[in-house]
Amino acid sequence: MNPALTAAIIAGYFGVLILISFLTSKKSDNDTFFRGNKQSPWYIVSIGMIGASLSGVTFISVPGWVGSTNLTYMQMVMGYFLGYLVIAHILLPLYYRLNLTSIYTYLDERFGFWSYKSGALLFLLSRTIGASARLYLMANVLQIAVFDAFNIPFEVTVLVTILLIWLYTFRGGIKTIIWTDTLQTLFMLLSVGITVVVISKTMNLSFTGMINTIADSDLSKMFEFKDWSSKQHFIRQFFSGAFITIVMTGLDQDMMQKNLTCKNLKDAQKNMYWYGFSFMPVNLLFLSLGVLLYIFAANQGIALPERSDDLFPIIATGGYLPKIVGIFFMLGLVAAAYSSADSALTSLTTSFSVDILGVEKKDDAEAKNTRFKVHIGFSILLAVVILLFRIFNNDSVISTVFNLAGYTYGPLLGLYAFGLFTRFKVKDRWVPLIAILSPVIIGIMDYNLTMGFEKLIVNGAITFLGLLLITKWSSHN
Repeated sequence: MNPALTAAIIAGYFGVLILISFLTSKKSDNDTFFRGNKQSPWYIVSIGMIGASLSGVTFISVPGWVGSTNLTYMQMVMGYFLGYLVIAHILLPLYYRLNLTSIYTYLDERFGFWSYKSGALLFLLSRTIGASARLYLMANVLQIAVFDAFNIPFEVTVLVTILLIWLYTFRGGIKTIIWTDTLQTLFMLLSVGITVVVISKTMNLSFTGMINTIADSDLSKMFEFKDWSSKQHFIRQFFSGAFITIVMTGLDQDMMQKNLTCKNLKDAQKNMYWYGFSFMPVNLLFLSLGVLLYIFAANQGIALPERSDDLFPIIATGGYLPKIVGIFFMLGLVAAAYSSADSALTSLTTSFSVDILGVEKKDDAEAKNTRFKVHIGFSILLAVVILLFRIFNNDSVISTVFNLAGYTYGPLLGLYAFGLFTRFKVKDRWVPLIAILSPVIIGIMDYNLTMGFEKLIVNGAITFLGLLLITKWSSHN
């Protein structure tokens, strides 16, 4: 694609985001930034959360996965829905009853100071690394598509990437994010939908013909019930999906902060039901696109790339389809990356301000000043981590980072399970040690056994057992 055209499209896109920020951040205060004044329409939150869940990595990776795993990812997506039901009926009532700004405040009330700080720091570490990794991939795309043509160095690309997010989040915070994420979700789905339609027309397929072509493909296998050793076995995928959702949505400040902007618990639960239900057809759309991309590549004699992630970008922007597909691909990719990164920056600012610095105990003016400085600080931190990824310049670093990020959620799963399903008290000062040892043990097990997604469940179980070992047996009730 033409770099100047790409730059103009992206500039116009961010112009719209900044306009939304201006409209949603009037008379904003700390409550606006942290909790959206608890006035967000539940259906808007639901739409925006889809975009936040589908990062830029997912946008290009899910279609590519079809080549190696067929449609079996849908087994995990089905498990997600079970996880959303658990969140709606167990976690959300807890958060609303305690009127939380940061969900990790629960750990302070349930266990004590060190448990609270451990939970918050686990989130801050994981989200900082994850958001930086996603933005690194996005910055690379912008560098290749736009900035290389103007001889602009990668460091400037990173600064522009971060600055754009900061500009439309620094005043309105989560209230702005609720609305910008909704727009970005629509762009993402429109991008995939247009690609599906254009590929189908190029291959002279009607809607029914497209469905039949996908169903008849060798890549259409969705369920694996026979091979218990397979990582794609239904039981492993389904329950891994459920626990991943409980932890990476229900125990994640980034995702829960959006839910806590709803007017009341009932609205938050409706948001979770519809968000969980809609996630299934959305992912089926991505996977169907993947099948069509592989069929299209075979029909056109397009050589499959070494990295399956490259298949969607190559076909969308390589001149094989009308230019409109490339334009919407770029918009969809930018939307996917920024819809997860902008909410990450806001939630990092919220968690650090509330959980580490205790701004809710300060007066409004001092709290606002502190929050502003923290927002700038995390913007700079994200930029630094992105540049560190660039120094390593190794795509395997990214996959390793995402894999390691999953380790940090295991202790959170164990802490919350122990808090919710037992009445025991623990020796709070020992909790940080348990939170460190559990991922270390899982790392050793994973190295020797090559575990799949189920290591998250085992990680949580080890943390749970560790908490039992430090229980105050003489004082529990």
